[in-house]
Amino acid sequence: MEQEALIFHIDVNSAFLSWSAVWRLEHGETTDLREIPSAVGGDASTRHGIVLAKSTPAKKYGIKTAQPLAEARRLCPNLVVVPSDFEVYERYSDAFISILRRHSGLVEKFSIDEAFVDITEHLGTFAPEEADLKEARRRRAVAKAEEIRKEVYETLGFTVNIGVSTNKLLAKMASDFQKPDRVHTLFPEEISRKMWPLPVEDLLFVGKASAARLRSLGIRTIGELAHADVAMLQAHFKKQGLMFSQYANGVDSAFLRSHPADNKGYGHSITLPVDIKDEKEAKQILLRLCERVGARLRADEVHAQVVAVTIRYYDLTNTSHQLMLETPANGNDTLHQAACKLFDELWDRSTPIRLLGVRTGKIGKGEVARQLTLFDRTDYEKKEKLDKALDEIRAKFGSDAVSRASLMRSKFDENGKTE
Repeated sequence: MEQEALIFHIDVNSAFLSWSAVWRLEHGETTDLREIPSAVGGDASTRHGIVLAKSTPAKKYGIKTAQPLAEARRLCPNLVVVPSDFEVYERYSDAFISILRRHSGLVEKFSIDEAFVDITEHLGTFAPEEADLKEARRRRAVAKAEEIRKEVYETLGFTVNIGVSTNKLLAKMASDFQKPDRVHTLFPEEISRKMWPLPVEDLLFVGKASAARLRSLGIRTIGELAHADVAMLQAHFKKQGLMFSQYANGVDSAFLRSHPADNKGYGHSITLPVDIKDEKEAKQILLRLCERVGARLRADEVHAQVVAVTIRYYDLTNTSHQLMLETPANGNDTLHQAACKLFDELWDRSTPIRLLGVRTGKIGKGEVARQLTLFDRTDYEKKEKLDKALDEIRAKFGSDAVSRASLMRSKFDENGKTE
């Protein structure tokens, strides 16, 4: 008999605020941002002038994520606001994922502050006389989740929520139950008691607009959605209608995708603090990502022949596309031109973007024989020297020591989630 899958969804509690707090405590501050009204924000003159994360005490004043800082300060005049630091967040995220990989060989990083872990094959052996092997395995899975929760806090200083179930959807739903610093289960037989009473907008991928349409159809809870006529849902939501019905009933056939430790490509992505719908802004972000990818390629003295772009939309759906370069490259401009071409092919010019990523593949070492054309007047040697000079300056003085003029007015910095 095939054993039951056991999946964790692990989510860092108030990640940006928690990581900012831990970093400051490690560097001599005595006040814990998590214990006072505080928020992670930014320059009020840009789109960073919003609340990116807030402490539990700040919530009591009515402060919400994505709220303008000016409004948040009116609600709480003594609000402590600290700037975001994605390099710090990236380090804590990597340390967090490293802990998870010590417990399972199958870890899927879902975003900078959350991951899925397949623990099915990592629960040890069980005695043949176990009366109920399924229940024994579930108990040990919950104990393993508690172990990981404590290890993250004791090692890194921040807390996580862990959802335990038999698939990714239910595990993620479980991790969103009471916070912070908790382990929750949502096994199939618990759906009717724990999930169905929740408002329909609490279901994964049901956004505000979809929730409003469902309410107009008389569907207010996840349970009502689970029992709704599938044909009616498909008539109103097309393919999404079937997905809503399946998710409301706890059905999810998605498998974990674990990225191998051996890097066969180079990539970076950034999860944006605010969804964007501006083409120029998106391409500026792609340029920053290409500069980081290019720097890593050049540092390892390799070239890439494949460039890929990933877009994650506001509803967490993903799309990606790749192309083959005529000549393997590691130059910033070449990578960016390819990334922009892919972006233009992928984006519909209207759907809000949550994440952008650039990845390269088909990596090779050695000199590249470039096929020149009559109309190509690009001075590749000059561009290579410029890229290397910029790499050296940034390595010595920091990543923000020098920047292109076109990026000086960008609303987002170059630091984001690393894949």
